[in-house]
Amino acid sequence: MTKKPRLAEAKKPTGDSFQNISARLGIGADNLSSGSSYSLNPITRQRAQLEWMYRGSWLIGNAVDCVAEDMTRAGIDISSAIEPDQISLILKRFERRGIWQALNDTIKWARLYGGAIAVILVEGQDLATPLRMETVARGAFKGLLCLDRWVVVPAIEEVVEEFGPDLGRPAWYDVMISAPALRGQRIHHSRVIRIDGHDLPYWQRVAEYGWGLSIVERIYDRLVAFDSTTQGAAQLVYKAHLRTVSVEGLRDILAAGGPAEAALIKMFEMIRLMQSSEGLTLLDAKDTFEAHSYTFAGLSDLLLQFAQQLSGALQIPLVRLFGQSPAGLNATGDADIRNYYDQISAQQESRMRFGVEKVLELTYRSDIGGEPPEELDFSFNSLWQMSETEKSTIAVGTTAATTQAFEAGIVDRPTAMRELKQSSDVTGIWTNLTDDLITEAENEPPEPGEGVDVAELPALAAALPDDGSVGVEEAAELEASP
Repeated sequence: MTKKPRLAEAKKPTGDSFQNISARLGIGADNLSSGSSYSLNPITRQRAQLEWMYRGSWLIGNAVDCVAEDMTRAGIDISSAIEPDQISLILKRFERRGIWQALNDTIKWARLYGGAIAVILVEGQDLATPLRMETVARGAFKGLLCLDRWVVVPAIEEVVEEFGPDLGRPAWYDVMISAPALRGQRIHHSRVIRIDGHDLPYWQRVAEYGWGLSIVERIYDRLVAFDSTTQGAAQLVYKAHLRTVSVEGLRDILAAGGPAEAALIKMFEMIRLMQSSEGLTLLDAKDTFEAHSYTFAGLSDLLLQFAQQLSGALQIPLVRLFGQSPAGLNATGDADIRNYYDQISAQQESRMRFGVEKVLELTYRSDIGGEPPEELDFSFNSLWQMSETEKSTIAVGTTAATTQAFEAGIVDRPTAMRELKQSSDVTGIWTNLTDDLITEAENEPPEPGEGVDVAELPALAAALPDDGSVGVEEAAELEASP
């Protein structure tokens, strides 16, 4: 006969969590918490539901749009040995071709739907073939086209096998007939900039047909709780107080009906009409009248707690997500915004750098021509904007340092002017130092004493030959002097 395990043995606590079977504390201790679990709520697969939420909920709209707009609104700063006018031309071409707007849309729909791609448009090339940078002709790059996950079909059965950042991803994408453009065409993976929502483990990614997770799915329960609480508080406004009247023999009156019931209704109609700040309420001596008021205490704290949960789930501070000023003494929200901007910078590096590098090289080949320099690099501009006081402090320090370097002879006048002009991007000062002024400074004749130091003239005179003739080297030095 098999011995049955005792209750204590059957419910032996695990070694990695707290349990108290006698007090029914902990998961698995036969309490209400033990019945809790997690289930699949695949909002990501419900396109129409996501679109309704994006259209009808300002909160979902902000959650989707804020990060996308912040990742693309500041642009880039190109750090390279190429000419400043070439850098200016590349940045202008980015704006003219709508590169940042296309990337903005791609990030938005990736966050909403779970994934999207930006197709690289190069005139005269077959989209189904691999992109070869060296074949891009002058003026051939036309920009980007955003396509979300519901209008392209990735080839999950055929993946990239070459080592690199695209390893394991679909080798190509088929554009559906319902797409806004490029209908029915096949696009090679090298011609797309792909952005996913939340990254998923491998098998979950397979279940989503190779795409990521919509940001809405993780916050769905918190969103419902916040909206339900907000709507419930709004409903209380319609019933801020409740008035009750105790009528003796009410059941008998209603049961009898007829004149008695009509008289009752007439009496309360008269009360309703006469009840005002200056009116009176007439009742029978045996009737009683009471007014019960609702209290709204605690509702603001409850709403704030739900808002903070949403803010934490989305990693967007309250001041950015809700447009809400921080509360508390000396609270400015600067620390929250700085942390948020640091997070945006990290997402730019992890999700956008590879694509922007590709667009930068395409723009160089298309608008400037030739092989771009190896040191062609860029950094994403900071989102944090300095105050006028901070800008003035930096401007004063930069101007003083540049002036000292010029006066010490470390740099010449044109170089000093270039340094001051470059600092204008940060400080907003010295913006009137144009390229023409710098060119004029380069073409100006040297100032007196600039060719030979006056203190060195006696030494040069002593070095002259005794016969009064001048050697070749000495003549060159004297010719260089004023």
